[in-house]
Formats: sequence, C-alpha cells, structure tokens
Amino acid sequence: MIQDKALRTSWARKMKERQERKLVRDLARQLEEAKQREKEETMIPRNPLSFPASQIRNPLKLKRAKKKQLRRVEKRDTLALLQKTPVKRSKATE
Repeated sequence: MIQDKALRTSWARKMKERQERKLVRDLARQLEEAKQREKEETMIPRNPLSFPASQIRNPLKLKRAKKKQLRRVEKRDTLALLQKTPVKRSKATE
C-alpha cells in the first residue's frame, strides 16, 4: 500500500516548521549584521575636509555659476591654510 502525502499538516508540525524558518531568518540577519559591522570597522572614517578642494579667488565666478554648481560649493575655514608658510625647496645641484 502506498501512503500519499496528507492534505493537511498537523498544527504541531506547522508550528515546528515556522519556528525553524524563524531561526534561519534570525541567523541570516545576525550574519548580515556581523558582516555590516565588520565592513564599517574596516572602512576608514572619511573626513569631508580631507578631500581636495579648489579655492575660488574670483568672486565673480560665483555670480556666473549656475544653481547646480552653487549647491556643491561649500565654505571652509581657509585661515589655517593661508597662515602656513610655503615649503622652501633648495635648487638641485648640477
């Protein structure tokens, strides 16, 4: 006699399968969070001031700039850069 698959599963079996799926989901979430945490730790914290920027010495450029360009312009404290003395290089001996 061949036994077919039951049309309905028992409540206990259904709850057991549900619990297993929940455990798998939790484990996957923990692995994902651990991977994300590790990625954040390895990434070097990015300081926006460390990126190079060009100085706008001519204020008329700002008047001519379009709105899109003006949105990207950021003001920085350049006093420290101005106070630094330029590096003196000695001439190469021939």
